[in-house]
Amino acid sequence: MLTETFKRLVPETPAFVYDQTAIDRTLSTFEEATAGSGPRLLYSVKSFPFLPLLRRIAPRVDGLSASSLFEARLCAEALAGRGGLHITTPGFRPGEIDEIGRLCDFVSFNSLEQFDRWSARMEGTASVGLRVNPQLSFAPDPRFDPCRPHSKLGVPFDRLVLAEVGRLERLEGIHFHTVFDCASFEPLAEILAKLENKLGERLKRLRWLNLGGGYRLEGDLGQLAGFSTRLQRDYGLEVYFEPGKAVIGSAGYLVASVIDVFNSGGKTVAVLDSSINHHPEVFEYQRSPRLAEVCEEGRETAILAGGTCLAGDLFGEYALPTRPRIGDRLVFEDVGAYTLVKANRFNGHNLPSIYRWDGEALHLEQSYGYEDYRRQWGGEPAAQ
Repeated sequence: MLTETFKRLVPETPAFVYDQTAIDRTLSTFEEATAGSGPRLLYSVKSFPFLPLLRRIAPRVDGLSASSLFEARLCAEALAGRGGLHITTPGFRPGEIDEIGRLCDFVSFNSLEQFDRWSARMEGTASVGLRVNPQLSFAPDPRFDPCRPHSKLGVPFDRLVLAEVGRLERLEGIHFHTVFDCASFEPLAEILAKLENKLGERLKRLRWLNLGGGYRLEGDLGQLAGFSTRLQRDYGLEVYFEPGKAVIGSAGYLVASVIDVFNSGGKTVAVLDSSINHHPEVFEYQRSPRLAEVCEEGRETAILAGGTCLAGDLFGEYALPTRPRIGDRLVFEDVGAYTLVKANRFNGHNLPSIYRWDGEALHLEQSYGYEDYRRQWGGEPAAQ
């Protein structure tokens, strides 16, 4: 089992491991299922903006998708002129807009007000689009729903339809993103039906359509390819699709070690050398990450706790084959997305080292030490 290999090979914990072979398989599956029909694939870097990974992904995709100036700079470095760079964010800043226009090939403004203010500044540099809110909700949890009432994300569709044509003469594309971790492309079918019904022939005036992300690449990719083929045929649109978690999520692992075990009110607590601060969505969304060692018929249960002073620093309670012992290694699976990009050094705990698995060997790609922590909090680099 791969997780046993990681436990054996990782020199020290905590460690974050991403499986490059799994990422390659995912990209190959997409390529095979959509060959010749699209859509064009972008990797949404916000899920894991790790430069060595971006450089390896760049030749396999049609471009990268950014959400800020810093991400755009990183993407431009990784692409090195290969593929397009797309950006959309509610947070365009006046002092950054010109550089964004120079770096990015496609800029989707989040509001009509942003479009009016800055679209002319993109002339001759980037293709200008709008993020729209189709006003169709599919996520039951409003924290994940870009189309929630009073959403900050995109121009409400009704308002876009009413916008005067002359005002949008610079508009070349539309971007939307409406789901999170969705296994089916049926929401996309509903959105496209609404888009075509409301805009009709006006779609032919556009150059491109970005379908966003939030879909797993486990569904009917043939259906996705069919949408793309029809949009190209009927409206002459370039079609883009920008998954993030679907590319990196299941390829990421967090390896931790047990550093203490004790009884608390009749339950076993095992303290790890990692913490939910290495996976903040555990606390943010109050959910437990998948653990490789879980045994449904386990004879023991244990609360796996992080090593910080936060009382709620708990990964969850798990059924295990045996009671954890100090020195045991445990592996959390499916943690490639939104872990390290949100991780922090609360209590001065170090960040996990980052390793890449290539199918045969484990390669250390990034590690951190006291000097990194000291520099973060205002310490000057140590004198040589």
